[in-house]
Amino acid sequence: MSEAIPAAASPVLLIDKVPTHWTLTLNRPDKRNALSAALIEALLAAVHDAKQAQVPLLVLQGAGANFSAGFDFTGFDEQSEGDLLLRFVRIETLLQEIAYGPFATLALAHGNNFGAGVDLFAACRHRWCAPQSKFRMPGLKFGLALGTRRLAGLVGEGNAYSLLETTATFDDAHALGIGFIQGTRAQDEWPVLIDETAESTLSLPTESRKFLRDLTRDTAHRGGDMAALVASASAPGLKERIRVYRAG
Repeated sequence: MSEAIPAAASPVLLIDKVPTHWTLTLNRPDKRNALSAALIEALLAAVHDAKQAQVPLLVLQGAGANFSAGFDFTGFDEQSEGDLLLRFVRIETLLQEIAYGPFATLALAHGNNFGAGVDLFAACRHRWCAPQSKFRMPGLKFGLALGTRRLAGLVGEGNAYSLLETTATFDDAHALGIGFIQGTRAQDEWPVLIDETAESTLSLPTESRKFLRDLTRDTAHRGGDMAALVASASAPGLKERIRVYRAG
């Protein structure tokens, strides 16, 4: 039987636990699951708990019309640049915890997804989306280096360069063609996909799963990725760059 955390305990994130996997559902549908500070901290806490519980598989999905609209810019004018920097650091911390964590990961996207929400999707090992899903990563428009190396590792340097330079929106067909996703499944088929992924994950002994994770992940650049993020976000004028980007 699954165990759902009551909404009152974590309204921005729903966590469903079964022995084979935990499902983390971003639960800000009215904000298109934009990554607020509260949601990021809830995700970090859930990932920490999953590590402690030795959960084999983490599943990420979004409630409502899409997976995630990325960074939540609500009220950014009232925040200091230091506050904004910390929020971006916490996002990069989350991405690294998911990308290099001791569990398999499955991300399920639908609708229109942007920025840090796409980076969160890309941090997962297994990536599927509903038909007609779309993705866009405009962070470099306001000078933010987030998830760039991980994207290049997924789709190749040339494809990553093109996507990030043009900040173009790309659909599920293009995502499949460049290896950004493994395939598409309608949302009503996601429970079967989750069960298939859990079964595949558990087909290997625990130690073999650890070897597979450790030997197929390049962790050499973790510190460099964080340093690049901090350098880009701490450059003077972050709020003005965001303001110009949003006005455009």
